[in-house]
Amino acid sequence: MPYGYRDHMDNGGWGAGWIVMLIVMLVFLVLAAVVVWFLLSGSRRSIGGSSAEPSRPTPEQVLSERLARGDIDPDEYRARLAALRESQTAP
Repeated sequence: MPYGYRDHMDNGGWGAGWIVMLIVMLVFLVLAAVVVWFLLSGSRRSIGGSSAEPSRPTPEQVLSERLARGDIDPDEYRARLAALRESQTAP
């Protein structure tokens, strides 16, 4: 009876090596997912400048957008813009 190869095959062929290989593969996949997540979250933060809420438009920007959409006419725009600037300079 040959000893060597046959004895190796009697315990399933792989022994406990497949368990170690499975654990190593899972650890690798988790680390790869974490790296991808950090790269994507970092790029989103750098686009906005910070991770805080996006800034709200100023009143002048809202007024300009309303003029561009046609909600108000140029005369009303000028009057409202003057009123905004007056209220900002008043104490």
